[in-house]
Amino acid sequence: MSPRPMVRPGGRSARVQESVHAAVRELLEEVGRDALTVPMVATRAGVTPSTIYRRWGDLQELLSDVAVERLRPETDPADLGSLRADLDAWAEQFVDEMASPPGRAYIRDALLGDPDGTNAGQCSAYAAEQIDVMLARAVQRGEPVPERELLIDRVVAPIMYRILFRPGRLDAAYARELVTNAVYAQQAEAGARPTRAAAPRRSRKEPDS
Repeated sequence: MSPRPMVRPGGRSARVQESVHAAVRELLEEVGRDALTVPMVATRAGVTPSTIYRRWGDLQELLSDVAVERLRPETDPADLGSLRADLDAWAEQFVDEMASPPGRAYIRDALLGDPDGTNAGQCSAYAAEQIDVMLARAVQRGEPVPERELLIDRVVAPIMYRILFRPGRLDAAYARELVTNAVYAQQAEAGARPTRAAAPRRSRKEPDS
């Protein structure tokens, strides 16, 4: 998933990246990850192996670069008329894509070839930019909005933790529950926590004349 496209290299550099990325995706489907080699990718992409080594260093860094690009959202989040509806739909899609077998594989590859944390930061930026789009719409509608970091901490972070460290099935209900908790936390921080109706005050007894 990803928001608006990032600035990408132009000219021949862009063509090389596009052809190499396409070759990797095709070969992963055909031969699988374990059998993939740089010479195979180079032949399919129409470049020399040295071109790939100069630009990406090794196969793992190439797989990582492809993974980060595949994790980029292709469109802005759906506009469903309210922040809550937008967040629910986005979180459900996020879980569906990231927790799928391909999504988990892309996350793994993105992080394995990421010694300095650049890829992790880019993937985090994808989610942050998508959330910013939804929050900006809500502001235009006049809705109260939570902080972006609150949504990152209470919606995105738990999903990613479970994907990375507690492999198991994640579903739409879990995504919606996280959104509910985030919205409730925002209301509580704003002093809007629901309270029980106060009992009517008894009038003071008038003194006897």
